[in-house]
Amino acid sequence: MKNKVVWITGASSGIGEQLVYAYSKQGAKLIISSRNRDELFRVKGNCKTPALVHVLSLDLENTQSLPTKAADAIRIFGNIDLLINCGGVSQRALGLDTPIETEQKIMNINFWGTVALSKGVIPNMISQGGGQVVCISSLVGKFGTPFRSAYSASKHALHGYFDSLRSEVYKQKISITLICPGFIKTNVAINAFTASGFAQGSSDESIENGMSPVECAQQIVKAIAARKEEVYIGGKEVKGVLFKRLLPARFSKYIRTAKVI
Repeated sequence: MKNKVVWITGASSGIGEQLVYAYSKQGAKLIISSRNRDELFRVKGNCKTPALVHVLSLDLENTQSLPTKAADAIRIFGNIDLLINCGGVSQRALGLDTPIETEQKIMNINFWGTVALSKGVIPNMISQGGGQVVCISSLVGKFGTPFRSAYSASKHALHGYFDSLRSEVYKQKISITLICPGFIKTNVAINAFTASGFAQGSSDESIENGMSPVECAQQIVKAIAARKEEVYIGGKEVKGVLFKRLLPARFSKYIRTAKVI
């Protein structure tokens, strides 16, 4: 990845932050984005070569601004070789308790924000002869669990959209990778929306006992390099994908009482 241009959203913490460090070590030119500009500059300062890291703050919820942000990102180094859509927000609320406004906010951030940025970058990739788009989905993009209805819907939507898009841009040498992490020890639960639309403010036992974001990022980098189409990362929760596929009725019975928070 030396001298390749990598744009990473959700880069101010968690998996996104660790991906920044991983690609910085490989000598990539980096564009890092999130809402928190101060944290982005902290991450930049921790990189191997800060001079090769450009901060571009953005808000994924403001989808109308994202085509302009994509154009800004392309102008920084002249092109984008790899876009990693890592920004997003989780949920900790029952579906019936969550107002549609909060659910729409989750969809805007996780789904439409990712779609808007990708559509802003892919034409440039095609013109330069190819590129790669990565979407950080979730295991709940493959199956639903309690307290995650809108979050799960937003991740399921990524799979439907980008699986279709992959088939449409294959001949233009655009590869698309969907990454599905399970329980990773990040601030995802702390920042997750409750029914009120505000952050939960506390973590979950399952998250605190999860895989480290460093290990997760290492596995993601390997999957991207291999141009995998879809990858599952985590502990025993990864088995849920096969469980759901082979024994859907038994899985449905199990997930009603499973400890997911």
